[in-house]
Amino acid sequence: MDLRAALTAHRLVAIVRGNDPDAALRTVLTLADEGIELIEVSLTGEGALTVVERARQTLGPDRPLGAGTVLTADDTRAAREAGADFVVTPALGEGAGAAVAAGLPVLAGVMTPTDIVTARGLGATALKIFPAAQAGGPAYLEALRGPFPHEPFVPVGGVDEAAAGAYLAAGATAVGVGSPLVGDAADGGSITGLRARARAFRAVVEEFTP
Repeated sequence: MDLRAALTAHRLVAIVRGNDPDAALRTVLTLADEGIELIEVSLTGEGALTVVERARQTLGPDRPLGAGTVLTADDTRAAREAGADFVVTPALGEGAGAAVAAGLPVLAGVMTPTDIVTARGLGATALKIFPAAQAGGPAYLEALRGPFPHEPFVPVGGVDEAAAGAYLAAGATAVGVGSPLVGDAADGGSITGLRARARAFRAVVEEFTP
């Protein structure tokens, strides 16, 4: 898949992490049904690889589906075998390098200018500023865009609806959103609430969609 083009087109990556695999799968499918095109299943969730595999079977081969919190080469291999077609890492390390070597698009976690240069040399597709809120929020993104005006930045961590709009206005290619969007749905919570939050976030990002 062309991850950079998908990030530019859709502006939002939903991050699903839960303690109930059935609920997490239900969450992924509900988000897809609500038009959230880019969904990442964190490998730290219970039964995450099974969730990816079952979601892929239901969504079919053409729907983008990512695996997140990929740390090792084994994580990368397992994610690919389960059906993930992109990976997300919290930092630069073995998992990111293995994914690039395997031909998988990588949304690689960075924090500093040194990280950004390293990720670019590694061949990362896009750059996940993480944790974005603790790094300095939209102002930090604006500062990074001075020396790196063309890098595809995706802030993740503490991104609620207001922050999503602020990051996109500051030049983010997309935003990654976990609990402010997913809530407790992946642990068995309300699907009705999940649908409402998905629609609210879509309304925000659609203001910035080309």
